[in-house]
Amino acid sequence: MKPNWTGVYPAVTTNFFEDQSLDIPTFELNIKAQLDAGVHGVIICGSLGENGVLSKDEKLQLLESAKNTIAGRVPVIMTVAECVTAEAISFVKACASAGADGFMTLPPMRYPSDDRETLHYLHKVADATDLPVMAYNNPLAYRTFVSIEMFKSLADNPHFEAMKESTGDIRYMTDIINTFGGRFKILSGVDDLAFESLVMGADGWVAGLVDAFPRETVVIYELVKQGRIAEAREIYRWFFPLLHLDVSTKFVQNIKLAEVATGIGTEWVREPRLPLVGEERANVLKVIEDALKVRPVLPQL
Repeated sequence: MKPNWTGVYPAVTTNFFEDQSLDIPTFELNIKAQLDAGVHGVIICGSLGENGVLSKDEKLQLLESAKNTIAGRVPVIMTVAECVTAEAISFVKACASAGADGFMTLPPMRYPSDDRETLHYLHKVADATDLPVMAYNNPLAYRTFVSIEMFKSLADNPHFEAMKESTGDIRYMTDIINTFGGRFKILSGVDDLAFESLVMGADGWVAGLVDAFPRETVVIYELVKQGRIAEAREIYRWFFPLLHLDVSTKFVQNIKLAEVATGIGTEWVREPRLPLVGEERANVLKVIEDALKVRPVLPQL
């Protein structure tokens, strides 16, 4: 199913058992909750999906599971975050054969490539299949900034259809729109900038706290697109303390705790990550519990 890169695309977590093996039943349970809430696509094996600690075989197993669960209702997007260009090319070809509908592609990992190297990598990986690509721009987390000049190069490659905008600078989105018009679909990739991004013209939201609160996320998106800004803003303000949990070194642990609280996940992570403990855990739980006490009644769309 070809993605149109519009709407809410959850970056789902990868679920584990306590022994750190893949917990496929819980993975599928969460995806079903996303579908029931009305999401428009599903992204697997992203940063929130603990990409860096998954083997290639595990990623393909998760892809098969996601495809079977979703059964063509929305597109399944695989994240590409490989360190070696040849391995990235081999990986996307395997994913294409296994039924992926598109890719969210990061710049080269571990090595902070310069502009020429970054573009060389992105083009070579994108050209390895006929599937569409969303370029992920997150210089704060990954040290590599994809500038507007670099996106001009990507604009010449028809495989690049969208960008995940995670620079953290809301002004950059208007510069992108003024430069490219509608050439790229723009999806906000920062949870606590999503409302602002949608109001300023983003086409969608690659969301994290959606993993625990799928319907609230979808409703905010739909209300903004219907022009019901005040209603969307009210829900967003309630959501905001939770959304801050996505902008943290331990965002995976934070969001998995929220999934536990809403009954659609577990908190097990794969080492070197460890579950939260002590005061850190208590602080995150308080944010979640305080929000649940005043969880809003959502309006009809």
